[in-house]
Amino acid sequence: MHGYPYLPDGRDFGFVPADNPYMEFAREMAKLYSLDDAVKTGAVLVSNGVVIGTGANGSDFHKTNVCERVRQDIPTGEGYELCEGCHPNNHAERRAVETAKTSGEAVQGAELYLWGHWWACKPCWDSMLAEGVSRVYLQEGSEILFNKQNPGNVLGHWFE
Repeated sequence: MHGYPYLPDGRDFGFVPADNPYMEFAREMAKLYSLDDAVKTGAVLVSNGVVIGTGANGSDFHKTNVCERVRQDIPTGEGYELCEGCHPNNHAERRAVETAKTSGEAVQGAELYLWGHWWACKPCWDSMLAEGVSRVYLQEGSEILFNKQNPGNVLGHWFE
């Protein structure tokens, strides 16, 4: 059993080292552009060795508003649509796909590199699969580094 909160049937993640150039780029996206202070996340969409889309997660909603998911004690992976700050439209994966599409890039067959997460939620998977993303890569060790439940995580200390 993989232990992911969500994983579509027939799909799995690929894993790459932290020094993979696309993973490094996704990390840089999180560092520069993520607005989520709880979980910094960046994504890079690659087609034929060329970066065609980028994204980082978050919005400034949580700076002035209480997170509805936190208020209701909703588990990880559920109820993102209940909070403007957590909404799937603010997730790095969806933003990377959207920037590629907005630029006129063909997403079909592209690969997504996701830094700062150890899995992808159902709305993000649905979006990536609908557009034909062929593979999603995580950083090796992400199940420890970016998992809120793991005592060895680096959340809050991502860039040290």
